[in-house]
Parts: sequence; structure tokens; C-alpha cells
Amino acid sequence: MYGNAYIDKNDIRPSTDVDDPVKLEEFEARIARGEKIEPDDWMPAKYRKTLIRMIEQHAHSEIIGALPEGTWITRAPSFKRKLALIAKVQDEVGHGHLLYAAAETLGKSREAMINDLLNGKSKYSNVFNYPAKTWADIAVIGFLVDAGAIVNQLANSKGSYGPYCRALERICYEESFHLKQGYDAFVALAAGTPKQRAMVQDALNRWWFPPLMHFFGPPDDLSVHSEELIRWKVKMMTNEEMRQEFMDQYVPKIWEMGLTLPDPKLRRDETTGKWEYTQPDWDEFFRVINGDGPCNKERLAVRRYAELSGRWVREALKNPKQVHHVPYA
Repeated sequence: MYGNAYIDKNDIRPSTDVDDPVKLEEFEARIARGEKIEPDDWMPAKYRKTLIRMIEQHAHSEIIGALPEGTWITRAPSFKRKLALIAKVQDEVGHGHLLYAAAETLGKSREAMINDLLNGKSKYSNVFNYPAKTWADIAVIGFLVDAGAIVNQLANSKGSYGPYCRALERICYEESFHLKQGYDAFVALAAGTPKQRAMVQDALNRWWFPPLMHFFGPPDDLSVHSEELIRWKVKMMTNEEMRQEFMDQYVPKIWEMGLTLPDPKLRRDETTGKWEYTQPDWDEFFRVINGDGPCNKERLAVRRYAELSGRWVREALKNPKQVHHVPYA
């Protein structure tokens, strides 16, 4: 599950690496022809750096994203829901490892990436820094957060870096099952008793503003984009393009169930084909991404505890006589 890579403006510094203009021209020509870039191919320093940050954030989001749903495994309302949630959480952790493997092909070790997550240097999706208070929150996550992730990941699976694209293709197959699981739980509550319906409406109100509206990142005038990254197919759609596609696909489904969304301005302009909506509090987005969200400290504390508790397993597996092969996703 993932929204979009957040690129801190303060982290955009002029690169000291000077790319060979001939190689750069060949690189851009390959991308223009629709070819994939592979780990051993030449690539500009900025391309490599941006991809590492993007794939690393995605991997962290999958790992942290398993936490709010994982806490509801023991409280799922039926054995069927429990089995489905166990399988989903297992998938999300697997996605994280698949993505760490893809990022490793660019030269950053998995250990370094995990250390950067635990010390707060690396970011992950803001949406997982909000609490899942009821079972209806799990239904909203499974339906709408996974739906948003599919919008993002389907777009990026058409990008230019081979290992990341292949990882995303596999992840998207599994995320489509997650979406069905979430939609089924969501509909069951929406069509259930008045108390169940009230519960899912409450969860929807809390998750629409701000987590879901923040999911794809700041609007284009507040986000860091460059024509270069689009041209290199690192980013395939802008944040606003993905947000519009998400609303196009899923707002009608919510309204069809007779549920409401907490935005009186929300409407689709039939002339432009664009959704009009109230801008969420973007100051809150930046506060949360920088560690001041409702659950930031708890999420990282849980991960640090897991890392510490599993240290003996990793040390037991170390065998200096074995050769470690870096996977190419």
C-alpha cells in the first residue's frame, strides 16, 4: 500500500556529479523508445538517487502499513475475516521485502535502508500514521487505501526502471485481491445493521480528511516535480492526476451505497471532467511527514522493538562461509 513518493524540497541540492553528455543522450533515447533500464546499465546520478528514495519509501510504507491492520487480526469479527487479514498482512510484509530487493540493485543495502527508517531519516506514507480505531477502519483501509495504492502502482509499473516495474506488476496482482477483501468488508458494514452502517460512516469521515486526501501528496504547485523526472519515467503521473483518477473511480462507488463524504464542495465538473473539492490542511501533511502525526512515535517504536527482538535470528543466520547474492528483484 502506498501513495506517492514525498520529495523534500530541502533535500533537492545541485548534484556534484557531472553526467557524461553522450551517455545521457543515449540513456534518454532508450527511455523514449520504451526500453527498461537495468541495474548494470549506465544511469544519471539524479535518476539513481531519486529511485532509491522512491523505492525505499515504498518498501517502508509496506512494512509500516502492516502494523495498523496487524493489530486487528485478533479482533476480526469472524474466522473468515481473520484468515483474510492474516493473509493480507503477510502479503504486505512480502511486498516490503520485494521492494527492498529492488532498491538494493541501485546500490543501497537493506540494512542501511532499515536503519534510516528506524532513526527517522527515511519517510513512509503518512496514511499509516493515523489510528485504526474500529473494525470499520480496517474495511476503509482495505477498500480505499488499497484502491489508492493501485492507482499509484499501476502508473509506476509502466516506468523505466526494470526491477521496480517488475516488482510492482507482481504487487498489483496481490493488491487487487486486497482491494476485493476491503470492498467486501466495507459493503458488509454499509449494508448491515444501523449500528454497523454508522460505524463505517464514522470511519469514512475520519479517513477522508486528511489521510485519504493527503494520500497522493501535495498539489502540483506545492510538490517537487521536474520535467526531467517525468521525461525519465521516474514519475508517471503527477499527484493531482492520481488524486483525480482515484476520485473518478471510487467516489461514485461510495455514493452508490448511500454513504456520504465530509466535503460539501465535492463535485465533478462535467465541463472539465475534474473533481472540485476542499483542499485538506497541507500544513498537517508536512507536520506528519516530519514525525508529528498521531501515531508516528508508536509505529517506529514497534518497528524498533521488532528489530531488536529479531536480532538473534539474523545473527544466527549469518554464516561467513556462504556467499550472499544480491537479488535483482
